[in-house]
Amino acid sequence: MVFTHDTEVALQAAVTLVNSAEDPDTLTSVADLDRIWEEFSYTGRHDGTRAELDAVRALRPRLRRLLTADRDGAVEMVNQMLSEARAVPRLVRHDTFDWHIHATAPDEPLERRIQVETAMAMIDVIRADEMSRLAICDDDTCQSVVLDLSRNRSKRFCSTTCGNRNAVAAYRARQR
Repeated sequence: MVFTHDTEVALQAAVTLVNSAEDPDTLTSVADLDRIWEEFSYTGRHDGTRAELDAVRALRPRLRRLLTADRDGAVEMVNQMLSEARAVPRLVRHDTFDWHIHATAPDEPLERRIQVETAMAMIDVIRADEMSRLAICDDDTCQSVVLDLSRNRSKRFCSTTCGNRNAVAAYRARQR
């Protein structure tokens, strides 16, 4: 394991949200947001409204800038995000998760909790000097963010679709 479980889940959720803005947009309905809520085991307030969906959608560009920033730029953004949210870290235990850190109250709006959870996860990435684990997909036609949690740092593509497309192209180039 590269990072603690809660850090990995927060990073995976942030990458999923950022990549949902790619064409085609996969976060267009409250049901789409509900699926993300469930997939990444969010807790606390979830209004399930169009306003909440719009607020989460509006957060995606900022998360993208954070996940693709250099280390110093990421530090500045993390500090700003935590300051804006008046984040106060505390240990919590809930559901199937043992002690981990939350830095916002459970009744805060979902987009604020996502912002703070992503910023808190990025603290671990920055402190471990692991910014290289976040990159843009190696497929020339794709701009999705890649989170590489592999031991050997070998993940280059955001999905098997992009990986397969490049493998086929390389194979065809070799055959020529």
